[in-house]
Amino acid sequence: MNKKIILIVAAIAFIALAAGLFARQYFAVPEAGKSTPQINFSLPDLADTPQSVTQWQGKILIINFWATWCPPCLKEIPEFIKLQDEYKDKGVQFVGIAIEDKQPVEDYLKRIKINYPVLIGGEGATMLAQQLGNVINTVPFTVIINQQGQIVHHQLGELTREKVLEVIAPLLTAK
Repeated sequence: MNKKIILIVAAIAFIALAAGLFARQYFAVPEAGKSTPQINFSLPDLADTPQSVTQWQGKILIINFWATWCPPCLKEIPEFIKLQDEYKDKGVQFVGIAIEDKQPVEDYLKRIKINYPVLIGGEGATMLAQQLGNVINTVPFTVIINQQGQIVHHQLGELTREKVLEVIAPLLTAK
């Protein structure tokens, strides 16, 4: 009986250690001042016009990967709309990247007016999200990029207003 308990505790400890090492390897935030590769990609907007992310260079860029079939994605969009209104004159730019085809996005945008660029990434956007740190392939997924083009925050799952403000506050004062 006692040997079984010891084995169970040892197994749990081993699993916890392995999970911690995995999390440390894949969810580590780059050290302050450590350079990260510049982000450079183009995706079409709803008019099928390619939009390069470099057009927002020098701004605090909040890139949100989302889908119309994702309830947490749809829940955070109204808050992103408000934040875009509040911070657009302070150099903050939201960009939505839909990980689906254009038609469902157009249908959704007939019901809600989004005041920031929405790009159509289709299924290929999941690869881009992975390159930007979405190690578990989830939506919503958001990255916040500073004015120098460095990723300063990854958010797997829903991003709250409070977290956005916490991350961008020091970037706004760093100008």
